[in-house]
Amino acid sequence: MTLSSSPIGKVYLVGAGPGDPGLMTLKGKDLLQMADVVVYDALVSPPILEMINPKAKKIHGGKRRGRHSLEQNEITQTLIEEAQTQAIVVRLKGGDPFIFGRGGEEMGDLMAAGIPVEVVPGITSGIAAPAYADIPLTHRGYSSSVTFVTGHESVGKYRPQVNWQAIAAGSETIVIYMGIHNLSQIIPQLLEAQLSPQTPISLIRWGTCPQQETLVATLETAIEQVEATGFTAPAIAVIGNVVNLADRRLG
Repeated sequence: MTLSSSPIGKVYLVGAGPGDPGLMTLKGKDLLQMADVVVYDALVSPPILEMINPKAKKIHGGKRRGRHSLEQNEITQTLIEEAQTQAIVVRLKGGDPFIFGRGGEEMGDLMAAGIPVEVVPGITSGIAAPAYADIPLTHRGYSSSVTFVTGHESVGKYRPQVNWQAIAAGSETIVIYMGIHNLSQIIPQLLEAQLSPQTPISLIRWGTCPQQETLVATLETAIEQVEATGFTAPAIAVIGNVVNLADRRLG
């Protein structure tokens, strides 16, 4: 990795939130409007991209399943190089940089290269999408614990490193990021951990965006319903009795 020689700039790891531009933080918006360079992810919504300084250099660094615009090491190297000549370099990441966003890795690499770096948190989809679907992740009568876990541990290959049995036993609400492609491996492990087949699950696609879609099923029926409807990523899964609260509308 190229080491920095007296960089003139600073890299900001900015969370773009889950999609709704109203959920972008004020600090993040200000940085986008002042940025000299913005390296942005694939899942950053168009209305948020429109906030970027029109004079800024825009670089698509997004990664989607099986399709990479830049490899991770290329993204970091780009940030290092841009900080040599530009004052405000924004790495715009979907959701929150430190929640399954590899922000910790990027921060470590930048610091190792001598690049000043600052993190601007964002609202993560695991909180926002259920809220937009009327699902409270915790509720005094239903759930006093919630676990956030990734269901996609490597590109193109599922490696069962997550201890699903421990998660099933230790949390009343489970929120799975990037797990749609691996439900057929995940759900059997949850059932083996003695979760009831009737446990409700909600799959929320494009959370907080105008095209948000929700599929509600049980652990017993979810895989079949996903296949029947063609429900695909990007989506999160919420598992637990709190899912049933989405049917309730308080007047």
